[in-house]
Amino acid sequence: MRVIAGSARRLKLKTVEGMDVRPTTDRIKETLFNMIQFDLPGATFLDLFAGSGAIGIEALSRGARRAVFVDQSRKAADVVRENLTSTRLADRGEIMKKDVFTAISLLESGDEAFDYIFMDPPYGKGIESQVLLRLDGSPLVGPDTLIIVESDLDTSYDAITGSGIHPVREKRYKTNMHTFFRKSF
Repeated sequence: MRVIAGSARRLKLKTVEGMDVRPTTDRIKETLFNMIQFDLPGATFLDLFAGSGAIGIEALSRGARRAVFVDQSRKAADVVRENLTSTRLADRGEIMKKDVFTAISLLESGDEAFDYIFMDPPYGKGIESQVLLRLDGSPLVGPDTLIIVESDLDTSYDAITGSGIHPVREKRYKTNMHTFFRKSF
């Protein structure tokens, strides 16, 4: 796994060992960032269920001003720290070794909306919808915030019907997909 483009281009990233982690492939990561690259310079990026931090680090490498990495695993937090250091992006990254819901609550005290919120939770547990419902009404989501969820192809978002969060785009790959959401204001 490596950084695709930007200031840390071609630098290799460590991954978190174990069966619970599925790093986003370089090809899928490249497709995702080709879709959002023009709005990244100066942006703020929240990487939930960060794993190795590859997505947030890619955002920083491509010009994001700041990224917050959230993962409750000590192994993951240590790997994110190592990857930020090796890519020389540590000064723009913050690591929160917390569960996602606690981290969201703590970040809300800052009253800052993020430009991008990315999440890649464990598949098949419905966590995506739980987090989206938690973000509905959160000050972390502003009128311009784009929420991106990486999930398996069978993920349903029926649970968020009627909330202020709604899908605006979907990109399917062979084994998973990215769904893009915005909040109605």
